[in-house]
Amino acid sequence: MQSAIFFALQHNCGQMERTPSSCQNEEKKGKMKRTIIKDWKTRLSYFLQNSSTSTKTKTNKKGKQHAYFRPSPEEAQVWSEAFDELLANKYGLAAFRAFLKSEFCEENIDFWLACEDFKKIKSPQKLTSKAKKIYNDFIEKEAPKEINIDFQTKNTIAQNIQEATHTCFSAAQKRVYSLMENNAYPRFLESEFYQELCKQSQITREPQGT
Repeated sequence: MQSAIFFALQHNCGQMERTPSSCQNEEKKGKMKRTIIKDWKTRLSYFLQNSSTSTKTKTNKKGKQHAYFRPSPEEAQVWSEAFDELLANKYGLAAFRAFLKSEFCEENIDFWLACEDFKKIKSPQKLTSKAKKIYNDFIEKEAPKEINIDFQTKNTIAQNIQEATHTCFSAAQKRVYSLMENNAYPRFLESEFYQELCKQSQITREPQGT
């Protein structure tokens, strides 16, 4: 009888010990979620601040003041309709880059943006020097921001940059674009940051309608 009571008490004590533990785990998960979202906001605001600072001179020359404004709920929803829509929106692009940075793969969007700028160069001399810089930064083995492309594509680029044209990086850019569209982009749309961003946008819209 005493043994039965002892085991019963021991069982109940075990349950009492596990209950606070499970509560602590839930609290930890909650704190982790808040930390992730806070880190997202910090990365995004830092990126937007640097971006707006770097483009301030260009906008002032045209007599216009452009800043990165928080997207409306409708704009944020458009991002989920097509990857191009996300990249075309400055705030969306900054948010996506912050997301890639949190996953330690921002070299993909950096390379894609570098290629976009590269295609706008008109001077043949600048074209060659820029091609070599992109190659050194993203293509060659153990480059600072080496992207994940096959050896044959890398070898072709190495040959083409000797007499650079606007299509030097076309194959690599398409591959990186496809990689982001099929992998990182869906994860971005499912991320807590994107969901929280949309939710906040909807909340701020409600008082305005009253």
